[in-house]
Amino acid sequence: MLVDPIQAMASVSLPFPTSLPTVTPSALPSAVPTTPEYQDATDVGNKTLWIVFVIMVIASAVFTGMSWSVPISKRLYHIVTTLIVIFASMSYFAMASGHGISYHHVVVRETNKHMPDTTTDLYRQVYWARYVDWTLTTPLLLLDLCLLAGLSGGVIIMTMIADIIMIVTGLFAAFGAEDTPQKWGWYAIACFAYLVVVWHLVIHGRAMAMGKGGKVGNFFAAIGGFTLIIWTVYPIIWGIADGSRNMNVDQEIISYAILDVLAKPIFGAWLLFTHMSMPETNVELGGFWSEGLKGEGNIRVGDDDEGA
Repeated sequence: MLVDPIQAMASVSLPFPTSLPTVTPSALPSAVPTTPEYQDATDVGNKTLWIVFVIMVIASAVFTGMSWSVPISKRLYHIVTTLIVIFASMSYFAMASGHGISYHHVVVRETNKHMPDTTTDLYRQVYWARYVDWTLTTPLLLLDLCLLAGLSGGVIIMTMIADIIMIVTGLFAAFGAEDTPQKWGWYAIACFAYLVVVWHLVIHGRAMAMGKGGKVGNFFAAIGGFTLIIWTVYPIIWGIADGSRNMNVDQEIISYAILDVLAKPIFGAWLLFTHMSMPETNVELGGFWSEGLKGEGNIRVGDDDEGA
């Protein structure tokens, strides 16, 4: 029996799918990955650090030369003020040469309405050498002011300790975690410690300085007010820069550089030149400071025999 090939082809079912499979889209990721962000200083910031280093070195040389023009018993202001700019020189050399720097890691989360939240790993440079500088130099600067006012040893110690607490807690705040109250808690402690410093200088310091005479009192009020105004700007810069990161690293470096130059070389020059022309500010030290131990404490022949 013959089979019509047309009919045979029509009766055979071909192995082709009659419909395409349905593809279900996978779920969207919970967060869109992003590349880390680094907030570093540029050439502008690095050049600023080198410029301030040179300024501090020049100030160290000038203040050292000025100290040679007075007897050693009258060099207390000169020695303290020179140490301030020497420590600052070391700090700025460390920062300018790439040392004394670390990164603070922060995870920044951005909330979105119509898509998943995104996170960014932020790494910002923190110049911890600056805090080492402040821990050494600001107590010495306060010592200059306290000696000028004639404050007691107890008040001087409390003022310097409050200042050290202020700087150390500021460093803790700079590396504090963002998602906890730790960062701003340390900042609050630093601000409170600063108020203790202000209290001693304004209340006790001014009263004692006025007791030494009108010229000393007026000079203390001028240079002390100048210092407190500058020091008040420091925590403001910190809050804008390290605190909330609304200032880039270069702007932070320039801001602190201006404040450091005003608070150290300018302050030191003002203090020393005025001190040299105002005898009422003298703090003359004798004894061990200028003459050594001499013969005190030496064993003399025959002392033991007499005691026997």
